[in-house]
Amino acid sequence: MKNTRPSILILYGSLIFSVTGFILALIVDLFILPFSNTLLFSIPIVSGLIAYIIFYFLLKKFIHNRLFLIYRSIQVNEDEMKNKSPGIDKMIEIAESDVEVWKEDRNLEISKLKEQEQFRREFLGNLAHELKTPIFSIQGYLLTLLDGGLEDESVNRSFLERANKATDRMVNILEDLDQIAKLEVDELNLEIRSFDLVELIKEIIDSLEIASKQRNINVSMTKDYNQISVGADRTKIGQVLTNLINNSISYGNEGGKTEISLNQYENLVTIEISDNGPGIEAKHLPRLFERFYRVEKSRNRNEGGSGLGLSIVKHILDSHGQAINVRSTIGVGSTFSFSLEKSKISGPVSSRGIPLK
Repeated sequence: MKNTRPSILILYGSLIFSVTGFILALIVDLFILPFSNTLLFSIPIVSGLIAYIIFYFLLKKFIHNRLFLIYRSIQVNEDEMKNKSPGIDKMIEIAESDVEVWKEDRNLEISKLKEQEQFRREFLGNLAHELKTPIFSIQGYLLTLLDGGLEDESVNRSFLERANKATDRMVNILEDLDQIAKLEVDELNLEIRSFDLVELIKEIIDSLEIASKQRNINVSMTKDYNQISVGADRTKIGQVLTNLINNSISYGNEGGKTEISLNQYENLVTIEISDNGPGIEAKHLPRLFERFYRVEKSRNRNEGGSGLGLSIVKHILDSHGQAINVRSTIGVGSTFSFSLEKSKISGPVSSRGIPLK
């Protein structure tokens, strides 16, 4: 009886009502007032049918009103339930299905909230750690100067320069956080226009020449490419390329190499930045683009950038409708790749994407 449909339960009740009516009619026929055989059997049948109809529609109205209140309380398709009036069995079936979907959605929502709460705790902890390092450095330098180092010419300028570097690091972290916040709320306007991707990559390689020479890392394109025009925000894509190439320099092996390759397929250009560095373990790859996430927890916080570079890269490419991908093998190296749409403008363009014709 547990999974019996409501209409069957009403039918059972009506049959019991009919049998009871027949017994009563039989008692009246035998002891009080004789009935004809037709009347003796028609009275319980008709009364049972009437009972079924009355109970069915009363119960249907009761269930419909109750379900509407439940739907309204959980804000699930209450208008649909109010406007439609299916059979009582179908009504229960729809309600069970909707409640199951609602339960799964709530479980998923709770799971996401727990993940977000965990991420929030980690983010605040990482942010505090990132800011604590330069703040404590500045505090130490200032205390040293106040304790007499200010009068020592061999100390005062050096410590002030170090304090200035720590301040610059804090400013960079806050500026990157501000940029991520704008990207997340779509406040960062993109200037989509045509530009030569090959020329932009060469400019970035030149701008990172000093950093690459300091670590003896050769940064180059895999071959000489002709002009490849893409439609995107040149400044933001330049930031993406700068972050990815700079990361390969900062965390690659000294004396290694970084190669940039371009592959064209239909209306897309895929950019790959590959290095022969130490590689990244597979367990870190899913979280690589989280803010402040570090593959090496023991890495000196003063090395590298703000810890937000890859997160900014992901947000910029998301705003272009593209995704960032990474594959890596320990001891072999890593490859970051993303795609851009080719420009619809044909013919030569300036370095800023302005048609020359």
